[in-house]
Amino acid sequence: MIIQTRAYARAAILGNPSDGYFGKTISLIVKNFGAQIQLYQTPELEIAPQQQDCHQYKNIHDLCEQISLTGYHGGIPLVKAAIKKFCEFCQQQGITLPNKNFTVRYSSSIPRQVGLAGSSAIIISTLRALSEFYEVQIPQVYFPSLAMSAEVDELGINAGLQDRVIQVYEGLVYMDFNKELIQQQGHGHYEPLDPAFLPNLFIAYKTELSKVSGKVLNDVRTRYDQGDKFVIDTLANIANLADLGKEALQQKDYKTLHALMNENFDLRCKIMNISDSNMELINTARACGASATFTGSGGSIIGQYYGDKMLNNLIVELKKLNARVIKPTVV
Repeated sequence: MIIQTRAYARAAILGNPSDGYFGKTISLIVKNFGAQIQLYQTPELEIAPQQQDCHQYKNIHDLCEQISLTGYHGGIPLVKAAIKKFCEFCQQQGITLPNKNFTVRYSSSIPRQVGLAGSSAIIISTLRALSEFYEVQIPQVYFPSLAMSAEVDELGINAGLQDRVIQVYEGLVYMDFNKELIQQQGHGHYEPLDPAFLPNLFIAYKTELSKVSGKVLNDVRTRYDQGDKFVIDTLANIANLADLGKEALQQKDYKTLHALMNENFDLRCKIMNISDSNMELINTARACGASATFTGSGGSIIGQYYGDKMLNNLIVELKKLNARVIKPTVV
């Protein structure tokens, strides 16, 4: 029997990037893109390499391009980290795994390095496949923390819980990462919201943008850890937008939501350097009358639009920047 599992891309609406700093966020799943795992029993344990894991290139320029698109390591380290954390989880829970091996294959349609959470999707999909293969239940509320530990503890990637929470819960979720709450119970407060609350949304991303996701926020982390009051206060203001946004969504007050999404990005600009290419995406979308903020750590944006005419205008204008526009599928 072949086990197949999936985890989807995600986009933050409000509160990002406060999730890594005990803040609050609202995120939605983006089912247009996903990572898939195939796992089946075999005599030996094998992780099947994919194209991005190969070490043969046409020439030096091909090597550089592949590194820009997929980083230095491909997806195999993510799968390995997920397997290790799953094994450790079972040991901690006193679960004895049966003596059987497997081959695991991964694939992903999530655009790389544009802030749509492709790495965490591979990890979560792997954990789901392992859970099914070994018939082990991972409580939903602890699942995001286990997935995050694979990246943070094993691979040294700077990450917050938000991506993993929405990829585990799916739909539309409000999240409160209160420090005392997390320290007391090992997870935050995760509240699913009705996706019917959502207005018309678009996502746009430039396929040629390339950066290693997770490294972008390092300066903010350092300043936060050093007690930089301006950074701490700004992140608190960003987190507060999630509370205001939750109320606006429930009341379908899209005018307020529009302003909050723009404010989220504008506050972010005060503590982070934004590349010219990313600013170009934001400014072009706003010039069309839409709101615009990052979906994640940069590289793609999400915003609210009004009617097909504005959507078509967004598609035309953003195409001039070599950016693709999609309508996110949540349900």
